[in-house]
Formats: sequence, structure tokens, C-alpha cells
Amino acid sequence: MRRWKIALGTAVALGAISVASVHFLDMGNLSGGAAGAAPAPAAFVMPVPVVNVVKKTLPIYLDYAARVESIRSITLQARVPGYLQEQTAADGSDVKQGDLLYRIAPDDYQAALEQAKAQVQRDSATLDYAKSNLGRGTDLAKAGYLDKDSFDQRTSNLRAAQAALAVDQAAVRTAELNLGYAEIKAPFSGRIGRNQASVGTLVSVAGTVLNTLVQLDPIYVTFNPSESDLVQIEQAKAAGPIAVDVLLPGETVPSQKGELTFIDNTIDHSTGTITARATIGNAKFTLLPGQYVRVRLHVKEQPNTLMVPQVALGSSQLGKYLYVIGKGNTVDQKLVSLGPTDGDLISVTSGISETDQVITGNLQKIGPGMPVSPLPQPKPAS
Repeated sequence: MRRWKIALGTAVALGAISVASVHFLDMGNLSGGAAGAAPAPAAFVMPVPVVNVVKKTLPIYLDYAARVESIRSITLQARVPGYLQEQTAADGSDVKQGDLLYRIAPDDYQAALEQAKAQVQRDSATLDYAKSNLGRGTDLAKAGYLDKDSFDQRTSNLRAAQAALAVDQAAVRTAELNLGYAEIKAPFSGRIGRNQASVGTLVSVAGTVLNTLVQLDPIYVTFNPSESDLVQIEQAKAAGPIAVDVLLPGETVPSQKGELTFIDNTIDHSTGTITARATIGNAKFTLLPGQYVRVRLHVKEQPNTLMVPQVALGSSQLGKYLYVIGKGNTVDQKLVSLGPTDGDLISVTSGISETDQVITGNLQKIGPGMPVSPLPQPKPAS
């Protein structure tokens, strides 16, 4: 009896649920069936900036770390001894060839010069007398009033006077040189360093260092190309002078330019490099000896090179790739091989064509085959 009651209750409940469901469906048909189903929302299409591939002639450079060296660097020393009287150029001054840098007390050398000149005057008088005496002796000898020995003596006196005068004239020139050496002048244009001998120092010829002088314009920049790069450099050198750009630390645009002027004749077997040198104009003294810089050798021009913005590059386990616009405005992924850069652009040696439209933005939000909305951008600067 109890089981029959349970079965009856279950049947009544299921019947109620069925009636309610039918009623709900009928109400739905009455309220919305006549208007039809609501349209599905349109799928979102990612907008992406695109640029055309740039085709240009690309300059090819070889890039090296380098060090600045002075063409001439000398130690300033005195050629005559004496007390240092004056330093006429301040430490660190830029000087021109012939400028006075130091002066040694000249009194002793001036006195020696005056003494030598006085001796020349005396010997000149002696020589005049010897000439006159020989002239009279010649006349007397012709007349028979002067014997041969006396005539020969007058001739000897004349020669001795001439020799003495020549010695004294040489002494005058020596005294003039010594007086000139009391002034230490710049043998070439450049910059002096820190003074190493105070005024009043007794300067000796044995090696008292006064200062140093270095030439700054032009100046050398020395670097070490690899053995493998030497072939390209020699080929470029055979075609004409090789232009060299110098970039200071932090620079992206070269501030100094010059020319390759020297390649050594031996490769260092321990490093596989060779010493090379460029001569750089340095009128503003921007470069200083010992400074580290970078140099860039312009070795050739590469025509018809395809270039794309570096920001468009992606990277995966398969290598570098670009996203381009494919058929039906979908994303197409292309693996590429890369070459040298030029500013914000990078050359692509294989993987794309000149007609491709390269996607440059929203790269993290798209993938191969995804529909996109291209937004053309201005052509990259070339």
C-alpha cells in the first residue's frame, strides 16, 4: 500500500512539471516568436599599423672599438742650463707653432754674445792690419827692399788673422744660438700639459723636464680589424680612399670624420687581428689622446636592399620573423634572414618581398591566420 502511494505522488509531480513547461513555451512563442531571434554580435577585428617595405642602397660599414693617439707627443726640455725665469703659457694651454712657452734667465748668454761680438771686432781690426801689411810687403818685395822670409811672415800673419776671425764669428753664432735656446718655443701646434718645473728651478741639459706637448689636429685613431675583415678592407682600399666615422661614447651619429691611412704589415698570430689607423681632423679638439671611441669604416654600397623597421621583428624558436598582411586581411608569418642595420631600419636578405605590407604594432595581440584591419602608416625614413 505504501509503495502505491509513493508511485502515485511521483506521477502527479511529473505531470505538473510537464504542464508548466508547455505553458512556458507557449508564452515564449506569444511574446517573441513574431519578431524573430536577436542577431549575433559582429566578431572584433584587431586594427594593426602597417608599413611598406623600403628598397634602398645601403651603405655597408665595419665597426670597431678604437683608441685615440696623438700624431706627435714630445717632452719639453731645455737645450742650455740656467735658472727658469718665466712660464709664459699656462698649464693646459692650446698653443701655436712658435709660441713662447718658457724662458731661461738670458743674462749669461747675452753677455757671452756681446763678448764674442767684441772679439770679432778686434780680430777684424787685426785682419785689416794684416792685409795692409801684406800689401806694403808685396810692393817692397817687388822693389827688392823686403826679403822672402819677411814677406812669408806677413802672409802667415794674414792667414792667422783670417782664421781667428772665422773662429770668433763661429763663437758669435754659437752665442746667438744659446741665447735663442734660453727661450723654449712650441715646435708645433698643440696643447701643453701640467708644468713640471717651477719658476726659479735650475734647469740642466741633462734632462730637466719642463712639460709635455701633444698635437691634437689632426689626430690618429687606432683600431684592430680581424683577419677575416681584412679582405673587405683591402678590396675597398683598392677602389679608393676609405672614409672613417668616429663615434664618441653615447653617440649614434658620428661627430668626427677622417680617412683610413695605415694598415700594418703583420697580423698578430695570438689575436688574429691587424693594427690599422685613421687620420681624423680634430679642429675643435674634441678627441684627446688615450680616449676610447668607436670607428665605422665605409667599405661599400649595397643596392636594392629591402629594409623594414626593427620594431616589427619578432623572435621564436625557429628564428626571426615578421607579420605581414596576407590574403583576406589575415596575418601571415614569414621567417626572415637579417643583414646590417641603418638607423631604425634593418635589412632583410630573405623571407619577404618588396610588395609586402609589414605589421609594426599590436604584435603581442595577433597570430598567424588571425583577421586584422590594416592601418597604413607613413613610409619609414630611409
